[in-house]
Amino acid sequence: MSGFFVTGTDTEIGKTFVSSLLIRVLAEEDLRVVGMKPIASGAKIVDGVLKNEDALSLMEASNVITKYNEINPYVFEEAVSPHIAAEKAGVEIEIEQIKNNFEQLKNKSDVVVIEGVGGWLAPLSYETTVSDLAKTLSQPIILVVGLRLGCLSHALLTAEAIRQSGLPIAGWIANHVKKDFSYVEKNISTLKHVLHDFPFLGSIPFQTSLKNNKQQHHLNKQLLINSLSIKK
Repeated sequence: MSGFFVTGTDTEIGKTFVSSLLIRVLAEEDLRVVGMKPIASGAKIVDGVLKNEDALSLMEASNVITKYNEINPYVFEEAVSPHIAAEKAGVEIEIEQIKNNFEQLKNKSDVVVIEGVGGWLAPLSYETTVSDLAKTLSQPIILVVGLRLGCLSHALLTAEAIRQSGLPIAGWIANHVKKDFSYVEKNISTLKHVLHDFPFLGSIPFQTSLKNNKQQHHLNKQLLINSLSIKK
């Protein structure tokens, strides 16, 4: 076993929420599971250290104890595109450094749930994108589709780019990011048709917090477990 790389059709479509849920689902199977947020933009000083809320959420969901900088090696204060944040901070995002952190986390856990930043082609520098990071880590991809207007086109474009990467595909998850979104079921049925080669892992109802709100039963646990043995 190794892990999953969670990406999305856009930013703000619930990657952290879904990643935290995935961690909890897998932990229920008596697996040692840890979340990883390699790059995060948007952070505040907590106990004298710059920390990102999403990364902290993944740490809270995990059942493996880690240090903050292990799961989030690159964190920036301003909530802007990573390559802009890194440039302003005078930092170069090194994919090999992220890989080293991933290997360390892999050695102390059964599964590492890696949450990407932004969408599949979000720039990490002027030469690299999130897809390059995913290729380096080489884990099965989970695509989170935020159910809102425009999600069909975004899902199709992202899925095609993932296919072209040649990486193993674990599946896709529908995440209700809008309380009132017209034709939800019609959109989901359309997505199931156009993403026919991506296993459907589940549909997460609209909610505002994971706390005191268990949604594990909305995910196909067996498909997730099976995906951990996928090979390129």
